[in-house]
Amino acid sequence: MPENIKPIQKILFGSPGTGKSYQIREIARDKLGIPLDDTTHTVKTVFHPEYTYADFMGKLLPLTQGNSVIYKFYPGHFIRILGMAYQGLIDGKKEHYLLVIDELNRGNAAAIFGTVFQLLDRESDGWSSYEVDISEMELVGLLEAMRLKPIIQDGTIEIKQEKTKIPCEDFCQRRKDQLASENPDGSRVFSLLQQRRINIPHNLSILATINTSDESIYYLDSAFKRRWDWEYVEAPHGSAINIPEKFGDVKLIINGEEQETWLYYIVGINELIKSNCQVIRRIEDKQIGWWFIKPENGKVDLEQVKDKLMFYLWDSVFSRDKRPLEQFLSTPNQPSVKLTGYSDFIELTEEFMMEVYNIGKENVRSISSKYFENDFENDEDFFPE
Repeated sequence: MPENIKPIQKILFGSPGTGKSYQIREIARDKLGIPLDDTTHTVKTVFHPEYTYADFMGKLLPLTQGNSVIYKFYPGHFIRILGMAYQGLIDGKKEHYLLVIDELNRGNAAAIFGTVFQLLDRESDGWSSYEVDISEMELVGLLEAMRLKPIIQDGTIEIKQEKTKIPCEDFCQRRKDQLASENPDGSRVFSLLQQRRINIPHNLSILATINTSDESIYYLDSAFKRRWDWEYVEAPHGSAINIPEKFGDVKLIINGEEQETWLYYIVGINELIKSNCQVIRRIEDKQIGWWFIKPENGKVDLEQVKDKLMFYLWDSVFSRDKRPLEQFLSTPNQPSVKLTGYSDFIELTEEFMMEVYNIGKENVRSISSKYFENDFENDEDFFPE
C-alpha cells in the first residue's frame, strides 16, 4: 500500500464506451493502492436526476418494529466514506480511501453536494481548506460509519462503551487528548467531531466520470469545475490507438459468419464523425469507445449494432442533419440514397458497416498496446487480410 499519497480529486470525461470506469480502477490500484472491489476502502455511487443531498449525506427513513414505526438515520455515500477515512486516521493506518461517483452530471451536483462543495478546496497537506457544520443526525451517521456506538438520550448524543455512556463532547475531548502527541491527524478528527464539523482529510480521494455526449444532463458551473482536475479519455482513432488487452480478437458477426476485426469498424466510425465536424457539434464527445458495445465471447453481432450503434448515430450524432449519412451511403451501385426515416437507415446497416470498415482499415496507422508488443511481431500477424 503506497504511503504519503497526495489525494486525487479528478473528473474523467469523454465519449461513451471509452473506458472511464475502467480507468478509475487503474488509478485506484496504481496510484492509491486500492482494488476497486475492496469495499473496506471504497464507496461507489451513481448520480441520477432523483439523487439528492439526503442520498449523499444521509436521511431518516421509517422502520417498522412490531406494531410501531420508528425512524432510523441511514448514512449517505459521502458520510460513509468520510467515516471510513476518519477511522483510518484514528487507527494510524497509512491507507487511502476512495469515493467513486459515476455519471456526475446526471444529477444536480451543486444541490447534491450542498455545503460539502466548500470542502472540495484542498490545502497543500491534502486537507480541505474549510470546515462545514453538520446536523445532529449527520453526526450520528458519521459516528456509526466510524464503527462507534452513538445513541441519542434526551436530546444528547452519547457514545456507548461497554456498560457506560459518555457524552459525545466528553468522549471526543478525551480521545483528542490521548492522540495529540502521537497521532495529530486522529486528534484533529476528534476536534472536528467535538465541534460538529467536518473536513475532507488527506487520505480521501474522489474520482468521478462524466459522459459528455449525453445532452440530457445538468449544467456544471465554473465554480464547481475549477475544484477538480480534469482528464479527457480519448476515443479510438486512426493516428494513435491504445487497444485494450485482447480487444483485437473481437470480430463482427453477420448472419453467423465472422467478418473483419471489430476495432477497424470503431476507428472507421470515429473517422466518419470527425470528417463531419462542420455539421456535428462537439465531435470529441460524439465518438464511440471500445466498450460502446460490449463484445460477447469475443464477438459483436450485427443485431447489437442495429439495436445500439445505428440508433445512437441517427438520434445523437447526426440528429441535426442526415445529409452526411446519405452522402456516405451513396455508392456507384446506389448513387442517391435518401434517408426519410430511421427504418431506411437501419436497412442499410451491412452496407454502412462495410464502408466504415474501409475507412478504419485505411486510417489505422500505429497500434500501441502491451498485448501486441508482447505477443505479436507485427500488425499483419494479428489482423490477417
